Amino acid sequence: MAANTLSLTASLHKPQGVVSMQDIALKAGVSKNAVSLALRHDPQISSTTRAKIERIARELGYRKNPTVAHLMANLRSSRQQGFKATFALLNANTDERAFVRHPTVPAYVEGCRRRAAQLGYILDEFWLHDPQWKASRLLDVLHSRGIRGAIIVGAMDNRQLPVEFLPIYEQLPCIVTGHRTYNPSLSFACVDHHNLALQAFEQALALGYKRPALALDKVIDQITGGRFTAGFLIAQQQITVAHRTQPFFALEDARKDISHFHAWIEKEKPDVILTLYNVVKRWVESLDFKVPRDMGLIQLEWRRQQPEWAGMNQHNDIVGEAAVDMLVGMVHRGERGVPDFPRATLIGSTWNMGRTVRQQASVGSKQLRPVTR
Repeated sequence: MAANTLSLTASLHKPQGVVSMQDIALKAGVSKNAVSLALRHDPQISSTTRAKIERIARELGYRKNPTVAHLMANLRSSRQQGFKATFALLNANTDERAFVRHPTVPAYVEGCRRRAAQLGYILDEFWLHDPQWKASRLLDVLHSRGIRGAIIVGAMDNRQLPVEFLPIYEQLPCIVTGHRTYNPSLSFACVDHHNLALQAFEQALALGYKRPALALDKVIDQITGGRFTAGFLIAQQQITVAHRTQPFFALEDARKDISHFHAWIEKEKPDVILTLYNVVKRWVESLDFKVPRDMGLIQLEWRRQQPEWAGMNQHNDIVGEAAVDMLVGMVHRGERGVPDFPRATLIGSTWNMGRTVRQQASVGSKQLRPVTR
């Protein structure tokens, strides 16, 4: 009688004609848990078994219940994360210790480590420029350690990754942090450089500046696909032609001969400069300008080491977190190799007020509401 009652109860909770995971499990000859993992593309289930389960699910007409799926996802995320897999954290910078002493790279690494720990993944670190690593040997090591994918950090010198490691990019799911790469083109996570420059410009206007200018190294502009410059030039459309300035790209020349910078200041007459380089403050002061009384400065990559600067926080640690999330998704979907259609995750930036700009709009200046997007 009890068994009949249970059967009746189950039938009442399962609408007639609805296919359950248990139905799929019975036909596939596996457990219900295996079906659940397979339909979530969990790497614990082999690709052969997963394909079989997915085929049977299609044949039976299985459909996920979105309410139940959402509930189960919340339950899984609330449990303490256990060990899942190991990822490689590949240092593509020419500096072996870039993870520690580079001005930008450590923030990406911090985010990668934090998010991996939250999700139960372990990170093994490798330096791609280590002479001991040939592609075949490194690939053997990655396979022997059961590494499921790689996050590439620190490729700051150009947009190309070391070509000798192409077998790794082809055999493992890989994500790049920082900027887009070419040859090969991999999916990547980075700050939204275009919107960052646009937002910095608008913050300058909100503070009453009339002639914002951009000082940027040409190589950095190329690495970011010109997105800093594009955002700046688009933002200039908000002001009159008479107040628009030409960007200064000769940073390397100015490091050797400061007269290049002085000539640009004399010609363009900016009242605030958007830049990535703290040395610009010294150059401005060499002309007897006082910061911020005579000239404002906005750092396009605000760093905790220089809190007195006003500027845009790129949140590179959040970029690192996003890279881990992208890689986990690729592993769960069984993706690997150089993608036909690389994906991008762009992270927004936020404004940090500092002492290198005036603290409020000057009298008679156009009042704009501070930008918060």
